[in-house]
Amino acid sequence: MMKVPESNYHFFVEAMQNKKPARMPIYEHKIDDIFIENATGIPMRQLAAGDLADRKLYMKHLVDFWQNCGFDTVSYSQGIPKAMPGSGALRFNSDPCITDPDEMEAYPWDKLEDWYFEKFAESYELFTEEVMKRDGIRAVGGPGNGIFEIVQDLVGYTELCYLRVDEPEMVDEMFARVTELMLRIWKRFLRDYADAYCVCRIGDDMGFLSNTLLPHDEIRQWILPGYKKIIDLVHETGRPFLLHSCGQIFDIMEDIIATGIDGKHSNEDSIAPFSRWVELYGDRICNIGGIDMNILCQGTPEYIKMRTRQVIEESIDHGGFILGCGNSIPDYVPVEGFYAMLEVANEYRIKQYGR
Repeated sequence: MMKVPESNYHFFVEAMQNKKPARMPIYEHKIDDIFIENATGIPMRQLAAGDLADRKLYMKHLVDFWQNCGFDTVSYSQGIPKAMPGSGALRFNSDPCITDPDEMEAYPWDKLEDWYFEKFAESYELFTEEVMKRDGIRAVGGPGNGIFEIVQDLVGYTELCYLRVDEPEMVDEMFARVTELMLRIWKRFLRDYADAYCVCRIGDDMGFLSNTLLPHDEIRQWILPGYKKIIDLVHETGRPFLLHSCGQIFDIMEDIIATGIDGKHSNEDSIAPFSRWVELYGDRICNIGGIDMNILCQGTPEYIKMRTRQVIEESIDHGGFILGCGNSIPDYVPVEGFYAMLEVANEYRIKQYGR
């Protein structure tokens, strides 16, 4: 049985404030239910689809798993596109539900906020109830997906590239409407559920291996101003804001930092070693991640442990630093690889603080 420290989310908040806390925090953007099933044998998906008693038990097992692994926080979000009829062009590679200005105008924008909370209010309430029972642990998250991902889920990425040229006014309006929708949902979320969350976050993958997915100027025009508005809302509640974005986004990182983010997650060694993110931005924001997914999936436990020690040594004295996988923990990550990373991290954390 792996020895883990007591959860203390205050260390996570300190790191997000770009301080070096007394104990290094650890983080995962997401841990899939199937992975938890593989690790514990608990039928998470069955419980999530069950009656109210099952759904309450699902939340208990969810928070238990994160806490039993040594985390100070639980990552929990519900994606906005899941409440948007016809969406799925990004998530499922389905046909776009909006292809022209008429379809955009006809889309039920004014109903989406209510539909989102009708769909997910119970989930947030059950999650909040479970988290608030516990003293040391809080959540990271909020309404899921970012501006860019939501637009793609409605119109499709390839189609968006054509619409930028053929219907630029429509694209401009689309980003504006998605931003406004997100602001309404975030305001309501912060009003009703913020108590369970010590840090808020958005995940919005803006890049790939060698560049951003949109031209830099268009990201600055259509996406980053909306982030700033949401981040300002979060900061008004006294909470730090974490951005998850995959890809080679160095060319727009200064613009992203200017929106007010407190921390950045996601790294891929084939783009740049984690040490580069730490060296470039560690004096201004918290850097989160470090262990490439390829290493977790293909490395031996011994190699994963060696790499985890190396990342800690390289990063621990560069402002805020939170260790974890460079992306997320889907079902295909080997359980032994995940636990190898956590074993080294938790041994180090206990030596730091003693508990």
